[in-house]
Amino acid sequence: MSNQHYRVCFCFRLKFSIGAAEPPAEIRELFDSYSENSGTMSVDQFHNFLIDYQGEHTATKEYAQNIINSLKHLNIFHRRGLNLESFFRYLFSDDNLALSPSLGPFLFPVLVSQNALTVIAHILESSSFSKIRKWRLFPFPALRVTKDPVHHDMEAPLSHYFIYTGHNSYLTGNQLSSDCSVEPIVRALRRGVRVIELDIWPNSTNDDVEVRHGGTLTTAVKLIECLTSIKDNAFHASKYPVVITFEDHLSADLQAKVARMVTKTFGDMLFYPTAALTEFPSPEELKERIIISTKPPKEFLDSQSSKLKEKHSKEFIDSAGEAETETSNKPDLEEYAEEDIQNAVPGYKSLIAIHAGKPKGQLANALMAGLSKVTRLSLSEQELENAAKKHGTDIVRFTQRNLLRVYPKGTRVDSSNYNPLIGWRHGAQMVALNMQGYGKHLWVTHGMFRANGGCGYVKKPQFLLDVGPNNEVFDPNEELEVKTTLKVKVYIGDGWRLDFRRTAFDLYSPPDFYTKVRIVGVPADKKKKKTHVIEDQWVPKWNQEFKFPLTVPELALLQIEVKEYDPSGRNDFGGQTCLPLSELRPGIRSVPLNNRKGAQYKSVRLLMRFLFE
Repeated sequence: MSNQHYRVCFCFRLKFSIGAAEPPAEIRELFDSYSENSGTMSVDQFHNFLIDYQGEHTATKEYAQNIINSLKHLNIFHRRGLNLESFFRYLFSDDNLALSPSLGPFLFPVLVSQNALTVIAHILESSSFSKIRKWRLFPFPALRVTKDPVHHDMEAPLSHYFIYTGHNSYLTGNQLSSDCSVEPIVRALRRGVRVIELDIWPNSTNDDVEVRHGGTLTTAVKLIECLTSIKDNAFHASKYPVVITFEDHLSADLQAKVARMVTKTFGDMLFYPTAALTEFPSPEELKERIIISTKPPKEFLDSQSSKLKEKHSKEFIDSAGEAETETSNKPDLEEYAEEDIQNAVPGYKSLIAIHAGKPKGQLANALMAGLSKVTRLSLSEQELENAAKKHGTDIVRFTQRNLLRVYPKGTRVDSSNYNPLIGWRHGAQMVALNMQGYGKHLWVTHGMFRANGGCGYVKKPQFLLDVGPNNEVFDPNEELEVKTTLKVKVYIGDGWRLDFRRTAFDLYSPPDFYTKVRIVGVPADKKKKKTHVIEDQWVPKWNQEFKFPLTVPELALLQIEVKEYDPSGRNDFGGQTCLPLSELRPGIRSVPLNNRKGAQYKSVRLLMRFLFE
C-alpha cells in the first residue's frame, strides 16, 4: 500500500492511502469452495471451476494446466495449483475476457488437438450436455473448436447479415468544414468497417474526380488516393468483402474515367455479376472482393445539379445527394428511367454490382420491389422512423432479400449519430454511422461488430429471416414476453492509477467513481442502472448486482460506462465498452474499458459477473 498527497493550498496537504486491488469477499468464498479451504486450487479443482461456474464446458484439463503455468511468474507453486492471489489475477486477466471464446485464438490454444476433439465429442454426446443450456436460454451461435474467430454461418446471402457501415467515410470531422482525407478511411477499414461511402464530384476544371461533401466548405481529396487506400487496407482486419458506395455527381466522360480508375486499381479484386442478381452472393463467396454499389448512372445529372444549385443555393446537400431544407422540400432526382441506364457509359455501368436508389413515390411501393431482382434502398434515419410506424413488417420482409441502408439526417452537421437499433430491429443491413465521431451510439455500433470475430459481418437473428405459414414476418412493434433475465454484478475496477495522471479527475483527492450499466435493444428491453459512488478511491469496490429482463436478447447489447462524480454535475469520463449479449460469456469475467474514441486503455478494466436465468 502506498500514499498519495494532494495539495489543497500552499501550506496544507491531504494524504490518501492507495491500496492494490484485492479479491472481494465473494471471490474469496468462491476460491475457498473450489479449493476446499486448502489455500491452493489444484489443476483438477480449477478445471471444475471453469466447467461448473464459468460454463466453459469445452475446457480441458490440459487447458487448465496451461493457465496455471502462465501464472507462475506471480510467485506461486504452480505445480500444486493457484493460490488466492493468482486466482484473482487470472480472473482479471486477458485469459478471462467477457466475450465469447470464439473471439480469439488465445482462449483455447489447446483445443485443436485430437484428444481435445475426443473430449468435446464425448461432452456433446453425454446427457450432462443439457446442463449447458441453463446458462443461455436463447439461441447463441455454437462454439467451434477452431482458431478461426469467425463462427457465424457465412454462406448465406449478403442480405442475411448486419454489415459494419460508415457514413461519409472520407471526412475527418464535421459535415460542413472539415478536411476530406484518406486517413479516416484507413482507420475505419483497420477497425473492420466493411462499407465505405465516397461522394464523387468533378474537380474545378472538370478533368478529374475528387471526393468531397458537396455544397459545403469541406476540402477535397482525389478519388484515386481514396481507392488506393482502400485497396491497401481493405483486408487488414477482415477477409470478407468491402462495399464501396458511390454518391455519383459526375458527367458521362468522368464516369468513364472512374471506370478505368477503379478497374486499374482493384483488378481481379472487383466483383462483376454476370447477370442481374436474383439473390446476393454470400460473404464467403465474396472473400477478398471489392463491390461497387451506387445508383444507375445518369448522363444528365451534371446539368440537373447545376440547376439545383441555382434554385436552392442555401440548401445543404447531404451525403445521399439529396437537397434538404428545413421544410424537407426535395427535388426528385433520385430515380431515373431505365432508358437512361441504357444510355450510360457501359464500362461504368458494368462496375455496379449492387444497384441502389431511393424510393420514388410511395415507400410502400418501393418495399414491394425486388421480386425479380435484388436492390439496395437508402433511407435517412428520419425516413426510417416515420416508415417504421406503418410499414414495420414490410421493411422486415424487404430486408430478407434486399439491402437497406440507413444514414444520418442532414441536420447532423457535427457528425453526431443516431440509435442504430431502430435499423437493426427492422433488418437493415447497412446502418451507416459517422465513424469519425464518438458517443454512445457509435459505441453501440462498435460493440455490435465485436461479434463474429470482428469480421464486419454479423448474421441476423433467425426471426428476422423467417416467414410464417401465412406469410407473416417478425413485427418490430409487437410487445413480446420476457425470454430470459441477465444478472450483472459489478465487483471492482482497477487500472486508472496506471493509465491516468494523479490529478486527472480531481485536483485535491483521488477520484469518486461509479459505473453505469444499461441494455441497448428493442424499446421494451431498454433499461439502465448505476452503482453507488465510491469516494476517494483509485480501486473502487462496488459489489452491486442488477437484473435486466429481456424480450429480444438476440438484439441486445450491454453498455458499460464508468464516470467520476463531480458535485457540479459535470462528471468526468472514466471508460466505456459495449458487449453483444449474443456472445457474452457467463461467469466472473474481466472487462477492459475503452476511451471515448473506442481505443482500449492499457490497464483500466472491471471485474464483473454475468448470468442468464
